[in-house]
Amino acid sequence: MPDRDVYDAVIVGGGHNGLVAAAYLARAGRSVLVLERLGGTGGAAVSGRPFAGVDARLSRYSYLVSLLPKKIVRDLDLDFRVRTRTISSYTPTERAGRPTGLLVGGGEARTRQAFARLTGGSREYDSWRAFYAMTGEVARRVFPTLTEPLPSRDELRARVDDATAWRTLFEEPIGAAIEERFADDLVRGVVLTDALIGTFADAHDPPLRQNRCFLYHVIGGGTGDWNVPVGGMGALTDAIADAARVAGARLRTGCEVTRIDTDGRRGEVTYREGDRGERTVAARHILVNASPQALAALLGEEPPAPAEGAQFKVNMVLKRLPRLRDTSVEPHEAFAGTFHIAEGYEELAAAYAQAADGRVPTAPPSEIYCHSLTDPTILAPDLVERGHQTLTLFGLHTPARLFARDNDAVRADLLTATLARLDAHLAEPIADCLALDAEGRPCVEAKTPLDLERDLRLPGGHIFHGDLAFPYAEEGSGRWGVATGHANVLLCGAGAVRGGGVSGIPGHNAAMAALGQ
Repeated sequence: MPDRDVYDAVIVGGGHNGLVAAAYLARAGRSVLVLERLGGTGGAAVSGRPFAGVDARLSRYSYLVSLLPKKIVRDLDLDFRVRTRTISSYTPTERAGRPTGLLVGGGEARTRQAFARLTGGSREYDSWRAFYAMTGEVARRVFPTLTEPLPSRDELRARVDDATAWRTLFEEPIGAAIEERFADDLVRGVVLTDALIGTFADAHDPPLRQNRCFLYHVIGGGTGDWNVPVGGMGALTDAIADAARVAGARLRTGCEVTRIDTDGRRGEVTYREGDRGERTVAARHILVNASPQALAALLGEEPPAPAEGAQFKVNMVLKRLPRLRDTSVEPHEAFAGTFHIAEGYEELAAAYAQAADGRVPTAPPSEIYCHSLTDPTILAPDLVERGHQTLTLFGLHTPARLFARDNDAVRADLLTATLARLDAHLAEPIADCLALDAEGRPCVEAKTPLDLERDLRLPGGHIFHGDLAFPYAEEGSGRWGVATGHANVLLCGAGAVRGGGVSGIPGHNAAMAALGQ
């Protein structure tokens, strides 16, 4: 290969994982160049103002933090904080013709009372406590391994050291454990939702995609807690970008990589910057913070099996929180945690069956949370004073295939149906609570998997770049789970083993691999 500008590492993609890798490598004294296609860094972990004239800085795509290890925050000296939510979840329903619901949080006594009011006894709550005590112990044992070299399956099983927990989470469909432990349909559904966020699967799917998703949702931080990023998700990626720059990494935006060449020891990255034509730089290591499909295209190789996302993302700004039909809980509590909509166990099964058959679910399941209740700093002071709030809705069981015929029309119909399911639990329509932008339009932004594929290059709109993997070594995964078919080309994005979510873990692990750790 001819001589070009040479770096120790070129990182393709300036999302949060690529920035983590850049910061680690630069702090280790390596010369680092980050090439980002968009006009700013951050990828899906960014904040923005999507509504004209409304000073609300929304976490536009990803919105909560669970998997980011404190180790990475400490190692990189990140100026970043999270806040815990006092309420875990609220799930409205109707029993005996009357509105009610299940509030989880606010202390053990209150949660126990909520279970008893819903189910008429203590059995479900006792089962809930036992089940999450088990997952909590797994979290404490497994989470620290995510920033260590990949253990083998047997090594991780020994680390878990609980045959029942291992069978429940790693070997049998999670639906079997849920049905064995819980009797109430609503309680079953609340447990199952953690297995379906960003994953299109049934509770009993043999490939265990739902189990892998569930595992990552309950082990974060060694506790399973999902926390609110202070200042929004952009505050995290800005802090990582600052750390990378301070360490000496060079970050360039508006640079679209068009080709990667490598002989296994030295590589070249060709990119295009605006109308300046193509340029090529060389590197000892190339770290790719993009999907495996994108990497294959850049290398000119056969792509892996296509991925398919299955989520519907809606951002809203409200002038006030809506009143609830269930008057036993205040709106500021119900929306502070995860507000489940149409997520009973049978409702989830029906929605999956309809979507798998190519139909939009008649009762689309979704869940909402209000960032601004925990962290009002994302709103301008005048909006806070006037009582404005944000809502983030994440819809389930909406695979990309449903939108292939007419993305715009299906998006509009799905938004109407989803908000109607929310309205069924409200004492006033959500439309009456929406703030208006500078043009007098309701502050609602909806994104389908095809929108995410177009905007962020997520394959099929899949937020994890593909099916998640169990956090142990399999053939070809390499020591850190970031290996590709080329010794000096590493995955540092969500498609790596132990990727997915806002974690920085694949960025850390790719940096360790490049450093020979």
